[in-house]
Amino acid sequence: MSIKDLPADARPREKLLTRGPQALSDVELLAILLRTGMAGKNVFQLAQELLDMGGIAGLLQASPASLKTVKGLGPAKKAELLAVFEIARRALSQRLQERQAFHTPDAVKQYLQLQLAHKNHEVFAVLFMDSQNRLLAWEELFRGTLSQTSVYPREVVMRALHHQAAAVVLSHNHPSGSVQPSRADEALTQSLKASLALVDVRVLDHIIVGQGQALSMAEQGLM
Repeated sequence: MSIKDLPADARPREKLLTRGPQALSDVELLAILLRTGMAGKNVFQLAQELLDMGGIAGLLQASPASLKTVKGLGPAKKAELLAVFEIARRALSQRLQERQAFHTPDAVKQYLQLQLAHKNHEVFAVLFMDSQNRLLAWEELFRGTLSQTSVYPREVVMRALHHQAAAVVLSHNHPSGSVQPSRADEALTQSLKASLALVDVRVLDHIIVGQGQALSMAEQGLM
């Protein structure tokens, strides 16, 4: 069934305008963005295929490459979806800039998932915070297999001083999907804590990101 075959009050756009966005299912919200399907695949089927990538959270972490695998997404639809994903990232970034990030730790995890979960290579990144734990900057600093030898504490310290940061949140992704910290992750965290303490910068957390999940080493008592 296509949208035009539905009763007027059951069509996603009309339903949103009369009852509010909270009344719509994930499929209906996505159908509004997509607008049309394709031959043999209506817009609801196309929306469901996208949601099968891991629900709304998984979709927000999708990359341009992963969207290429979905038949029926032309350049215009892909561009619109990617624009929405970037708006979500920037909205979370603004929240972290405007208020104390660790009053809402889940927002930090969500932000890092949007930034890192879709990457197919390992990335080490840092959130630089002011004295009120508000976001000053986000930077990807290293790529590749992470270890104490590939992540240089001196560079992390230099970037913290550049931003005049009072605290940092360390983060990296596990493309394998598991978010359990390795011995190397724990050793790296302690090495960076020691280096940053020399310039009075606190390490608040080290968050490990995988597809659809994130683990806080602070919450696990590993800091």
